[in-house]
Order: sequence, then structure tokens, then C-alpha cells
Amino acid sequence: MGLMPSWVASANRTDTDFPLNNLPYGVFSTGGAPRCGVAIGDMILDVTAAETAGLTGTRGLCQNGVWNPLMAAGPTVWANFRQRLIELLAEGSDHVAALTPMLHRATDAVMHLPLTVAEFTDFYASRQHATNVGTMFRGAENALPPNWLHIPIGYNGRASTVVVSGTPIHRPNGQTRAKDAAMPAFGPSTRLDIELEIGTIVGTPSKMGQPVTTDQARRMIFGHVLLNDWSARDIQAWEYQPLGPFQAKAFATSISPWIVTTAALAPFATPTPPRDHDLLPYLAEDAPGLFDIDLSVALSTGGAAQTISRTNMRHLYYSPAQQLAHHASSGCAMRTGDLLGSGTISGDGDDSMGSLLELTWGGERPLRLADGQTRSFLQDHDVITLAGNAQGDGYRVGFGSCTGQILPAPVFP
Repeated sequence: MGLMPSWVASANRTDTDFPLNNLPYGVFSTGGAPRCGVAIGDMILDVTAAETAGLTGTRGLCQNGVWNPLMAAGPTVWANFRQRLIELLAEGSDHVAALTPMLHRATDAVMHLPLTVAEFTDFYASRQHATNVGTMFRGAENALPPNWLHIPIGYNGRASTVVVSGTPIHRPNGQTRAKDAAMPAFGPSTRLDIELEIGTIVGTPSKMGQPVTTDQARRMIFGHVLLNDWSARDIQAWEYQPLGPFQAKAFATSISPWIVTTAALAPFATPTPPRDHDLLPYLAEDAPGLFDIDLSVALSTGGAAQTISRTNMRHLYYSPAQQLAHHASSGCAMRTGDLLGSGTISGDGDDSMGSLLELTWGGERPLRLADGQTRSFLQDHDVITLAGNAQGDGYRVGFGSCTGQILPAPVFP
């Protein structure tokens, strides 16, 4: 499939993340209440207004300033809605005059969280990341725990601190203990890190007590976002045994403002990597479960941003459908608006690691930046930007960016 031409001229450029092939869903405002919108080139179509005008084929699904009502409506409604948007915005559309007043420049808009996040679960699905971290803490011979090649490992995180791109992130306070200290101390984290991830958004729910197959899980997935699981490594090191991450990751998780649908990513589907062992039957997939999405991390220390890592979603060992099927396998009920983080996505090269923990090997090899500064972990006022896109024939399907600036830790009362 090549570029799908649109009457919105900027959508036909090869350097936009938002051609007609994409049509991601976000929530924006231009001075009034937040409204549902679709990115098209450098513009945003006010879908709330388009639905009110009777142009979308839906009623009451795009009026609440979040996409959850449409997400809950299911795959048939999703497909019909997307097809209708394509017809409205395609070259030759009969609705140019009606829709033109509903277009807003993206640069004039404030973006909001595009959904009400029901629950947040973070996985650990990149073999390269798990191997790197395991090697640092347990040695190369014990890098992967015994269960890792058989089960998508994850933990339940905090939906309350999932925020949209551009939201400043306060450095967290927490309890840590230095290697040579007899007692712990409390204060700002000094090993603040990022994790480059893809977030999966659940559209249709499942019932408590009812597991789902990977095929059913695939049909439940509404779309994907970029996700930065901010991590305080010093707090994590002290608290994570025996129950895993807690406050080290509870303080903030950033997502991109645009939800890229599974339908838009379908041309870029790719299989998971070869297995060391066959997975148990409930995790079997009969279709490619990943997407060929190039991902990057850029760091700004006050000036121009510098790319410090490039990787790809295809490095995940477990697909989003496998993660979702495993999550529901115990009978855990999945809800509309559940957000599943993939875990840090790292590649095979030194410049393809998705966290500073790996890029600097635990701080032992600080990054040397073009402006002459070095970084082992994030300092106050640093800005991190995640980006990602899938490259098609003369077009690309992208997420925009996911940014966050580090602010000083709040003063503890």
C-alpha cells in the first residue's frame, strides 16, 4: 500500500507522521473544553464537531473528551468509524466545505490525555533489556530468570500517574541505601532513568474468570502509544525485593498524545523472534504479533536535542496480544482503557538500548554528549523525547513525540 492522498495538503508530505493512512486519535483544546480529534498532516480534525454534525456515522461516542466510549464499542464500530474518516478526508471528498472549519492547526492546540486509564500494567518483554539488566545484577550466566523464556513477566503499576506528553516530571523522593551504609536514607533520587516502551490500549473488556486467546486479545486491542516508564533506579534497588517495583516507578508514566490504531499499523506487522523453547499453548499466535516500528530516544540538556538510542519494536520477545492473553489467563478481568507497557525495548547494539541504565552500564560508562556534558542518569531540567514511526512506501505512520522535562524534587513536608 502506498500513500493514501488527502485533500488536506500537509497529509501528503513524506515527512509527516500523520498521513491519511494513519488517522490517530487524540484529545485537544484550543481555549475551550477538551474535544476528541484526529491528526491529519499538521492539522487536527475536531471529531466531536464532526459527530455533532452527523458526519461520522456515530452518535454520542466522541462527546466526552476521551476516546473510551468509542473504545468500548468494539472492533466493528472501530472499523466503520475509521473507514468513514478516510472517506471524509480523502482526496475527492464531498465534505471539504463542511469539514474545513473543523480543522485546527496542531501548533495551536493543547493536547490532553486521550483516554481515561483504567489500570496500568508494565511488562518486561524485551530479551535484550532483560539480559542486559540481569547481567549487571546477577552476572551473564544468570542473566535471565528461569521463567523469562516461558512467561511474559509484568507487575501492576499506577494508573493515577499516567500523564500526557509534555507534562513536567518531578524528580521523586524515596528511600535508598548506599552500599557502604548501615541504614537507609530518604531524599531525591540521584539515579533517575527512562524506559522506552510501546503502550497497548485495551478497547473491549473481558469478564472476570474468563481467559482469552491471543486471537481474542488481538481483537480487544484498540491501539498503541509511545510510553516512557520513568524509573528511579536507586529507589528501585532498595525496595524491589521481594515483591518488585513500587515507588521507584509509581511517580510518573508518560504517553504520547496520539493513539495509533491497530488498523493503521497492520501493514507493518512482523513476527516475534525465534524461540528457545516452544511457548505453552495458551500463548500461541497464528499471526504476526509485533510491528516494524523504528523508535528513538533524544536527550536535551538545555540546547539542541541529541539522539542517544535507536531501536525497534520487533525486538520484543512477547507480543502485545501474548501479554494481554497472559494477563487474562488467571481470570483477571481486563477493562476498557487498560494500558499495558511493553517494558523497555532494547536492541542488540550499544546504541540501541532503551534505558540509561543500559546505555551507561549502571553509570559506569557515562554518555558523552555533543555539548561537552556527560550523563549517567538524568539531571534536573533535562528533557527526554521519545519518537517512533513505521515506514511505508512513500509515507510513514508515526506517533508524534512523547516528551517530559525533569523538575527538581518537591520539598518533603
